[in-house]
Formats: sequence, structure tokens, C-alpha cells
Amino acid sequence: MIFGRIKSLDAILATAEKKSLHRSLGAFQLTMLGVGAVIGTGIFVLTAEAAQKAGPGMMVSFIIAGFVCAVAALCYAEMSSMVPVSGSAYTYSYAVMGELIAWMVGWALVLEYAVAAGAVSVGWSGYIVGLLENALSIDIPKMFVLGPYDGGMINLPAMAIALLVTWLLVIGTKESAAVNAVLVVIKITALLLFCILALPVMKMENFEPFAPTGFMGISAAAASIFFAYVGFDAVSTAAEETKNPQRNMPIGLIGSLAICTVFYILVAAGVIGSVGAQPVTGADGLALATGSSELTAACSAIGDNAVACSKEALAWTMRSIGWTQVGNLIGLAAGIALPSVILMMMFGQTRIFFVMSRDGLLPAAFSKVHPKYRTPHVVTIITGVFVALFAAFFPVGKLADISNSGTLFAFAMVAIAVFVLRRTDPARNRPFRTPAIWLVAPIAVLGCIYLFISLSTDTKLMFFGWAIIGLIVYFAYSRGRSHVGQGQMEVHEPEIADIEPPVPGTRD
Repeated sequence: MIFGRIKSLDAILATAEKKSLHRSLGAFQLTMLGVGAVIGTGIFVLTAEAAQKAGPGMMVSFIIAGFVCAVAALCYAEMSSMVPVSGSAYTYSYAVMGELIAWMVGWALVLEYAVAAGAVSVGWSGYIVGLLENALSIDIPKMFVLGPYDGGMINLPAMAIALLVTWLLVIGTKESAAVNAVLVVIKITALLLFCILALPVMKMENFEPFAPTGFMGISAAAASIFFAYVGFDAVSTAAEETKNPQRNMPIGLIGSLAICTVFYILVAAGVIGSVGAQPVTGADGLALATGSSELTAACSAIGDNAVACSKEALAWTMRSIGWTQVGNLIGLAAGIALPSVILMMMFGQTRIFFVMSRDGLLPAAFSKVHPKYRTPHVVTIITGVFVALFAAFFPVGKLADISNSGTLFAFAMVAIAVFVLRRTDPARNRPFRTPAIWLVAPIAVLGCIYLFISLSTDTKLMFFGWAIIGLIVYFAYSRGRSHVGQGQMEVHEPEIADIEPPVPGTRD
């Protein structure tokens, strides 16, 4: 039963064409969407988290996380070019491993996208609040800019930006992508300026001790900042809205990942070398847990005079090395550009729900398309409300780790799907083929397992709890309403071309 109810690739493609989204995105727009989704989450938001867990060793953490992401990206590139429809890991799993696994993957992707969008909203709030306090000397009550875990009541700025992005996504994909391209330029410019000013003043002594928390700390940091790379696979959820996806999807995936990896390494080196990145320790000399009240109290005692204490790590670094106004400008750039990350995460979530609804696993209203904007507005609004609530009440570190648990599960399933499909359907047209699949796919799976194990115990328990809830929903609602379960298996028909232009290279 676990591997039953497989929906063939031909049926998936037929379903997509019968109820589809408008194709408007090219290779450049996809790459910019990928860069917009990836750059920002780790460097702008989670640098402090990584510093507290691993100290300067976070350089190795970025490399580990980036490597696992790279092998997963190669698997995603093959699947997304071969199956150019919305749904990402959910759709791929449906075609290879059956409905139950596909449902669990889609359920896990809620953690990846919606929770991640909430995390970045919290990070955006930190930069905006820091900018207002440092540049304009506006003192904002902590009660309204921090959630309960951080000693406040509600994070209103984070909540507001999530709702604003929701409105932008309802307007339309093409408009959202155009705005995003401008924000990506601003973000890259800010990071280039940071590197130009921080790298020349690096001091090698700031890298010692390099691994104050040992390899366990480096592994824990890698598991957390894997969050920094997850945006790339959101690009694959845009496959159904992409022109010539067989060519453009691999370019968008691999290109965005390559650009982002270079920036991550350079900026992390600039932070460590210029101001140091040693973790804040307790009376016993051990690093305090991130997101804990003990760390908050220790940071208050030292006047937040450490990277690990900062809510706006890059801006704080610039101010610390004497570039106060540049720090403010970087804070402004982050405040302007981070919404592009939130946008891409929410974009991915709504498209996952859209295709699950189209398969009958979620209510039909979720796949309703706006008559004017041609976007799935109902599910976009629902997603936006939940993201706003996540952002309002939870700290960035907890949200990022929870998001990672779902992401790693989905990535492992995609790697397995690519591997299996090479054996079960070897003749299918593959515009992009994962090199050395017998090596790359197993490494991707093992890498995801390693990072998942490195997450905190609380995070892993929350993931399994979420999975149990997903199973209950599936057997109580989705299984009985599944189109595949009811025998509604669409096939390609010639008249479909009159509804949606045929995609060059698509195999019938």
C-alpha cells in the first residue's frame, strides 16, 4: 500500500495542461528568483545563529551544507527538466513512489516553505528595527518587535511584511518576478560592498580557536544553515510557469546555487575575520543554546557586543569596524531585499498546495485560479495568514530548524526518485541528466540523513509529530478524495494543445 497509487508522468503532464498556470518565466528570471530565494536567508538572517553554534568553524558548516545542497540540486535539475510542472518534490514522489509518500513529502514541504517564510520575516524585522534605532534614533518598544521566546509579546513588523508579500503574490507571478529582480540587484550590491570593506581588514587571529565547539558544533551549525540554501528548489516549483522548462530549469537551479555559494563563503569570511565570531559562553565555559533565555541574558550583560547576539549581523559588523553609515545602508538594503526571499518561499508553498488540490488531496478551492490575475489566490491568502502568525510569535532560529527538517526529508525523496526512475523508465527523454547518478543520488540521501540527525532533539520530535498529523489528515480526508484513487487518470489528448501551448521536448 505504501508504494501504491502511482500517478504516471504522462498523467501528471496531462493534468497540468488541463488546469494550468500561465507560462511567463525565462532562464534569467528563474536564476534571479533562485538567487532572491537563497541569498538572504543564511547570510543576512542566520549568521549569528551559525556563529553561536560553531564559531569560526561555521565556514566549514557552509561548505558542508552547500555540498549536500549541490548534489540535491543535480537531482532536482533532472527531475524538474523532465517533469516541468508545479509541485516540486511532491510531484516527483507521486510519479515514482506513490501517493502516500507523495502526500508526506507535500506535508513536509509546508515546513520547508511556510515556516521558512516566517523565519525570514523575523530576520527582516531585526534589520528594519536595527536601522530605525541606529540611523533614525527611533526607540521601538521591544514588546512589539520581538516574539514571546525573545522576551517580547508580538513581532508586528515581521507580521506586516508577510501580509504585504501575500498581496504582491496575489497580483501575479510575472509582476512578482519583476519586482524580485530589482531586489536581487540591491541585495547583491550590498553584499559586494560588505566584502570590499570587510575582507581587507581581516585578522587571522580572529579565526582562533577555529572550532571552539568541536565538530559536533560544526555539524549543528551546518544543519541550521542548510536553511540558507533551500531556496534553490523553490525554483523547481515554478516549472509550470516557465517558458522552455527543459532548458531553463537546470540553468535556474544550478546557476542560482553557484552564485549564492560564492557569496556565502566570502561574506562569512568577512564577518569572522573582521570582528570575530566566537560563541557566547556560560559560567561553565560552554556555548549557550541559541534562542534560549540564558543567551538573551548573557547578550544583555555584554551589551550585545558579539556577532552571536546581533539581530542584524552584517550591519552590526560594518558599524563595529568603523563604517557606521555603510552599516545603516546594508541594513536598509536587507530591509528592502529580504522580502524577495519571503516572496519565493511563499510562492513555492502556494504552488505545492495548488498541485495537491489539483490531485484531489486538498479541497478544490485551493486550486482556484483568480480570473484576472491568473494566480491561485485562495491558497495564497491562506498561506500568507499562517506565515504572518509564525513570524509574529516565533524566533528565527527555531523556525529555521523546523523548516530544515521538512526540507531534508523532501530532498532525500527527490534523490531517491531520480535514482529509481533511471531504472523503471530509462527510455524517457531527459533534457538534463544528473552526472554519475549512482554516486550523486546516494550521497545526497546520506547527506540529508546526516544533517537531519544533527538537528536538535526538539526539532526532530516536532517533525515526527507533524508527520503523524499528516498521516491522520491523509487517511481521514485525502485518501478517499484522491483523483488517482478514484481512477481519474488523465492522459494526453491532441486537443490539450488548444488550451496550453505544447512544450518543446516534452515526451507524450
